[in-house]
Amino acid sequence: MYIKITKSGPRRYVQLVEAFRDDQGKPRQRTVATLGRLETVATLGRLETVASEVDSLINGLLRVTGREPVGEAPEQTLQFEFSKAFGDLYALQQLWQQLGFDAFRRVFRSGKRTLDVELLLRILVFNRLSNPDSKLGVLRWLETVQFPGGEVSAVSHQHLLRAMDAMVKAKDAVEETLASTLRPLIDQELSVVFYDLTTVSVTGDTTMKEELRAFGRSKDGGVARQVVIGLIQTADGLPLAHEVFEGNVGEASTLLPMLDRLAKRFPIRRVVLVADRGLLNLDNLAALDAIKLPSGEALEYIIAVPGSRYGDFDETIRPLQESHAASVTASTADVDNFGNTWIDETCWQERRLVVAHDEEAAQAKTEARRQQVEQLMAQADQWCDKLAQQEDGHKGSGRPLSESGITARFYQTVKEAGLAHIIDIDLGNEGFAYHYRALRQQALERLDGKLLLVTNVVDCPAPEIVRRYKSLADIERGFRVLKSELEIGPMYHRLPKRIRAHAMICFIALILHRVMRMRLKAADNAYSPGRALSLLSRIQRHQVKINGTNVEGLSTVTTEQLELFRALQIPKPTAQ
Repeated sequence: MYIKITKSGPRRYVQLVEAFRDDQGKPRQRTVATLGRLETVATLGRLETVASEVDSLINGLLRVTGREPVGEAPEQTLQFEFSKAFGDLYALQQLWQQLGFDAFRRVFRSGKRTLDVELLLRILVFNRLSNPDSKLGVLRWLETVQFPGGEVSAVSHQHLLRAMDAMVKAKDAVEETLASTLRPLIDQELSVVFYDLTTVSVTGDTTMKEELRAFGRSKDGGVARQVVIGLIQTADGLPLAHEVFEGNVGEASTLLPMLDRLAKRFPIRRVVLVADRGLLNLDNLAALDAIKLPSGEALEYIIAVPGSRYGDFDETIRPLQESHAASVTASTADVDNFGNTWIDETCWQERRLVVAHDEEAAQAKTEARRQQVEQLMAQADQWCDKLAQQEDGHKGSGRPLSESGITARFYQTVKEAGLAHIIDIDLGNEGFAYHYRALRQQALERLDGKLLLVTNVVDCPAPEIVRRYKSLADIERGFRVLKSELEIGPMYHRLPKRIRAHAMICFIALILHRVMRMRLKAADNAYSPGRALSLLSRIQRHQVKINGTNVEGLSTVTTEQLELFRALQIPKPTAQ
């Protein structure tokens, strides 16, 4: 059977026609049903009626042939179950496996322990990178993400704390595992390492056994209860080792233990240590000279002279200053000249003293100091004139001045300006008396705009020494990542072992962060690790229920997200 349109005058009709052969075998047609005029069938108002008539006809034919009529199609049901962030955690999971961090499973394997410490460690580390929160906040975060590589629905707050305790108990094994995964990423022939400290604020007023929290001078200024974190990283910014110290520890005392651990963990033949100001004194340098690496080589170092010690070097660097001032165009193999900006070196205490001079910075600092001194001297002259007028019996406007009051005010002002070494106020004098030390100011001006570096590295030219030291700023960026993106502080833990565990979690997170940064930079991708993870988190895993059957899938991966996966050397995620 088929549909046929027939004409009758100007009208056209829609008919259901059956084809058959008669007794003589000739093809014939017969009309089974007339569905109506074509114009009427095509009219919107007749569509439902025609459809109903057609359905009735079809069902009648099915009954004649002994088949069941066609019923109404079952109603489709669609129910959205969940939508959870997935892409950022997938990327971190891939990095975790590529770096070999899944070896932590062997570290924490124990016949007595039923806790999956490696999974809990991953949860804590990924949370630091994805959405840093408190340990209780981690549980709320887990409800919003599709965590790869393990079942996390039963994780509790106590599980996380017990995992942290297990991490500290296995600290040596954890650090050795980290070292073994990082060794292929560092230069075995020459490793320039950078060392610095930062402070992390803590909370709580209690005192624990083997307390780490102590009051000390914070890097952010002021005095606070805190702990100190020491960090060693490579020239490429890859963290190698960390340690937690008491909040009031001296910088110098932290250096040697860290270097000893570095030498034991990494079998490198040569280490050039670059450290910031605050570590320079003769005792420290003698101790550094005595350090021997496992290879038998001596430790090499590049250490900045603290600003407070610059005065001790005035006579040493004066010949360099005079030489470059006399001829800014002089040039030797060991000297870089850029107008009045130069890098040169001399000898101090049988070590190299590298001096970098920035003329623009020097002029700015010298001019600012001169203006401050002139303003203070002018103020002092006004007070002296007013005191003299008062002694002569002249009454001026305002309250009378007292010599003791002027002395106290002037001393405080000079001290706040940091110029007490130039303007010396005689506090023992009954009157108002001070001394302007012009020679001392001239000595300071000779040191303006200079960076002083002490080093025992013998085969590196002075400009390269300066460049290596300036790379130390990168470790400061690592600390900013710890404090801002990974939110290492403030710490709410009070037990020393939990504080150490929290620092270890943030340290491992920083390694992943830096590896991401290295890969993005190598691929010439402008995204930071934080921005990359934020964009990848928009890839979500969805689950819907269609007619009672669960169906899962991923958000469509955009071109920008695909480019990030390529830069990070990670395969595109699939729905499986």
